Amino acid sequence: MTGHDRPFPPAPRRRRRLPWVLGGVGFVVVVGVAVAAVIFQPWLIFVDTEVDDEIPVAVTPSTSQVGQPPPVAPVLVSQGRFISHEHSTSGTVSIIEKPDGSRVLAIEDLDTTTGPDVHVWLSQAEVVEGLGGWRAAADPPHVDLGMIKGNKGNQVYEIPADVDLDAYPAVFLWCVKFSVSFGAAELTSAPAD
Repeated sequence: MTGHDRPFPPAPRRRRRLPWVLGGVGFVVVVGVAVAAVIFQPWLIFVDTEVDDEIPVAVTPSTSQVGQPPPVAPVLVSQGRFISHEHSTSGTVSIIEKPDGSRVLAIEDLDTTTGPDVHVWLSQAEVVEGLGGWRAAADPPHVDLGMIKGNKGNQVYEIPADVDLDAYPAVFLWCVKFSVSFGAAELTSAPAD
């Protein structure tokens, strides 16, 4: 055997790190997407929940005279129309006082996007159109009437008896999770007969 006939020694094996690095990056990306999905819940954009609560038929207030009996029908106290903020939102909102003195907030023909943790708020915040209104209700006092029942249709929410309605001239559909308004309505007093 000559020196040329000898087999070459095997080349040293190099460790392949690239697949491990790519696997680690892939794992981080998958975990990141899963966490983002849990937080943002993007599938809710494609889900509609329609509600059809019975809204009391309210009359406009009349100028009452002393000694006149209390109304026997629900009375419209105030009303407003939703404007869009972070999500396209439309519909009307009314505060109605029932003959027994209890009050409800009624939302009619609501059309907005489903979102995580959206609540109906009576608020002291000013209703501002555009981007400036998205976070307007973050700091001013508010009364939380509960989670929104659905993103479409007619809904009724009880107003606690101790709430001074004059102190809360606006309604916000507030996403608590992201501290942003989906839409808001300024309440104005119903005109008297």
